[in-house]
Amino acid sequence: MNNNSVDNPRKAVVLLSGGLDSATCLAIAKAEGFEVYALSFDYQQRHSSELAAARRIAESIGVAAHQVLAIDLRSWGGSALTSDSIDVPENRDIDGKSIPVTYVPARNLIFLSMATAYAEVLGARDIFIGVNSVDYSGYPDCRQAFIRSFAETARLGTCACDENWHFNIHTPLQDFSKAEIIRRGMELNVDYSQSVSCYQADAEGRACGKCDSCMLRKAGFAAAGVDDPTLYRN
Repeated sequence: MNNNSVDNPRKAVVLLSGGLDSATCLAIAKAEGFEVYALSFDYQQRHSSELAAARRIAESIGVAAHQVLAIDLRSWGGSALTSDSIDVPENRDIDGKSIPVTYVPARNLIFLSMATAYAEVLGARDIFIGVNSVDYSGYPDCRQAFIRSFAETARLGTCACDENWHFNIHTPLQDFSKAEIIRRGMELNVDYSQSVSCYQADAEGRACGKCDSCMLRKAGFAAAGVDDPTLYRN
């Protein structure tokens, strides 16, 4: 039977943070005909508004299942997103070459490892992650070299090694500018008003407008010529 038939669709695990990029990535996976299993993480990040956004997006776009997995990365901190003693930088010049304090050590390595385990249980061979290395903050776990290396590690560390298959780690946004990501999402009818990208959003999901993520998001909507639907505190 064709693995991409209506009766037996291909399954894919999609990492869904609740932000702009992951929402677009989820929509792309759906458009490519995958039966989508969304995976989000409550890692004790600075706020939970993005998890509420992830739930909205998963329901709006439509998924076969949406798992929210709890992992306490705050227990050792090391990032402005997992420690209240480290401030989120505001209004800084973003060059994508230096690693800011909002980098959560090995976060995508952890998330992709969990996604691989989930995919193996589901019988899925495809994993989507919305990493980008064009308009980004410089995180090492968003670069293509890491993704290529992880794909081989996933093969060697699972039944794929003995059964002679591999996981496909999809990074459809890897080489897109933020404006290109937004345009692609608009083509797929992504409702960006449902997403939360801000590193320090409040309980209502309103953005600060000053952190790296907000600045990249605002610049992306401006460059795309699309009205920014983000709710800002000020």
